[in-house]
Amino acid sequence: MKPGADSAITRNGKSIILAYDHGLEHGPSDFDPVPETADPEVLWDLATHSAVTAFAVQKGVAEAYYPSYEDDVSLLAKLNGTSNLWMGEPDSAVNWTVENAADLGADAIGFTLYGGSNHEVEMQEEFRDAQEAARENDMGVVMWSYPRGQGLKNDKKPGTIAYAARLALELGADIAKVKYPGSEDAMQQAVRAAGPTSVVMSGGSKASDRDFLETVESAMNAGAQGLAVGRNVFQREDPEGILDALEQVIFEETTTDEALETAGL
Repeated sequence: MKPGADSAITRNGKSIILAYDHGLEHGPSDFDPVPETADPEVLWDLATHSAVTAFAVQKGVAEAYYPSYEDDVSLLAKLNGTSNLWMGEPDSAVNWTVENAADLGADAIGFTLYGGSNHEVEMQEEFRDAQEAARENDMGVVMWSYPRGQGLKNDKKPGTIAYAARLALELGADIAKVKYPGSEDAMQQAVRAAGPTSVVMSGGSKASDRDFLETVESAMNAGAQGLAVGRNVFQREDPEGILDALEQVIFEETTTDEALETAGL
């Protein structure tokens, strides 16, 4: 963790990372609720919203569109990812080098680590190489820290999520993206474990406006520094409205009720 390294993808130390790596990780079915979101340009346009501090995408989507948006979007290069067709022990192929991402103009890198997988050792070594290359290119580092593997019975148990947050600190990430562990107290445990590494909540599957915002509010009250979200934004008919509300909860520290009213949801 290097103080200030994530400044290009944060606002006053907080972040809303709009993630759009779902086409690789989950497949086109994630776009079915709002079919036009299969068109990456729709999401690039959404990423220009004032609430969004970074847009996380895989190499192909970045190469095809980022040159047209480089003045309006901060690019978070998601280096690794594996399709949902893969059925083996959790692993994630490295699809993009830091050097190539830097040449394109990326502001930061993102990297998934499956702590607890039989492939954890190799993934940590891959993360080491990416993290050190990112430092050489003055780029921030975000870890998707997801405990997952045959030895884990509950990857959302509070102690497990706290361990995931700690892994991000120990291995040199500036921001740790972790699952919400179910309560404000449990999220506080994860934030404490991460030390100076910022913790952001993973958006997860789509929930109602109120349920989603209340969970985000709880995470922020626990000391989280923001959110990394995909489906809970782009699977809505009014994605701009939920981004308006998220901007209120995360950056203005309003309540869910106030944010819903301000955003007209």
